[in-house]
Amino acid sequence: MIDGIPEDLDETLVRTPRESAALLLDRLVELGWTVAVAESLTGGLVVSSLVDVPGASRAVRGGVVAYATDLKHGVLGVDQALLDAHGAVNPRVARQMARGVRDVLGRDGIAADVGIATTGVAGPDEQDGQPVGTVHIAVSTPLGTRVDSLVIAGDRERIRRETAHLAIRRALAAL
Repeated sequence: MIDGIPEDLDETLVRTPRESAALLLDRLVELGWTVAVAESLTGGLVVSSLVDVPGASRAVRGGVVAYATDLKHGVLGVDQALLDAHGAVNPRVARQMARGVRDVLGRDGIAADVGIATTGVAGPDEQDGQPVGTVHIAVSTPLGTRVDSLVIAGDRERIRRETAHLAIRRALAAL
């Protein structure tokens, strides 16, 4: 900390989703890295936020909306036994989604550098025994995978939009 300014000032400043997306893309381009996104709860909002930024094609490989549980296994490679035992709303599922999308959307046998994944319950009803607002966000890089589990208050739209914004911010923080 310098003169009362926290070292993670960029992380603590409130940003609009577009500003966060632009910062993430700038950092990815600076590193020469690519990003791939696996979404369930957010239904494409994360990758949409990224491609809304001009020049996104320099880093964005694409996104997979695996809304149905069977797609998490069939497309992203999430362990079926894990899904059977715990359902789709689980931090380990988010972790496997983030790792899996890196491979699925990689190129020429080389994984994308960053995988972002979201899973959770936006409502109106609970799912897999998890209450509305339960969210798991995973970010996978060559340095490892981190999962943040949280509860977001609000209606369906707010939960989904806040999750998408937080996913982008978590990815930025991982870089």
